[in-house]
Amino acid sequence: MQLKRVVVTGIGTLTPIGNNLDEYWDGLINGVSGAGPITLFDASKFKTQFACEVKNFDPHTYLDKKEARKLDRFAQFAVAVSDQAMADAGLHRDTVNPDRVGVVFASGIGGLTTFQHEVQEFQKGDGTPRFNPFFIPKMILDIAAGHISMRHNLRGPNFAVVSACASSTNAIGVAFDMIRLGKSDIILAGGSEAVISEAGIGGFNAMKAMSERNDDG
Repeated sequence: MQLKRVVVTGIGTLTPIGNNLDEYWDGLINGVSGAGPITLFDASKFKTQFACEVKNFDPHTYLDKKEARKLDRFAQFAVAVSDQAMADAGLHRDTVNPDRVGVVFASGIGGLTTFQHEVQEFQKGDGTPRFNPFFIPKMILDIAAGHISMRHNLRGPNFAVVSACASSTNAIGVAFDMIRLGKSDIILAGGSEAVISEAGIGGFNAMKAMSERNDDG
């Protein structure tokens, strides 16, 4: 069997040091740090009070208000970087064979913030099960891959992979194999995470997985 050559044709980035490829690269070469005090919630009682947050992200740059409400922050990130990668590669839904273009998009945890919010709201009530109908779709790992495929009309293989902190790297490796084995011509691959929340920081603190040196910056 002749293995196909695989190349990277487009990149999208949304990071603590830049919200697109040019900003990210500029941050890297200039030694910019993405770390800072947590702003997404009040972390004053937490052992870790700093994080590398994505800054100044406006989901409405990529999604209308109705669409944005249906997506957890991690999936909003995924849509944003998919738009960037497609544009960088010069690809458009009308210029590719959609059945030969797939999505392998990862997340370690998925919609943790959505899960936390829905459980908190339920706890405030009288036990009557009132949940957002988008609770589960916003939370599950593979919803990011699903929204990317629907947005760009990509009808090839579509799924998520998860291997903790290596999830995105794993997704790229799986995509590489799928192309070289001829199962797809193009794969949009990568991952996103948005777990800077009370549950995320508290949980990782409890397992001693994060620095508590808040004053060293």
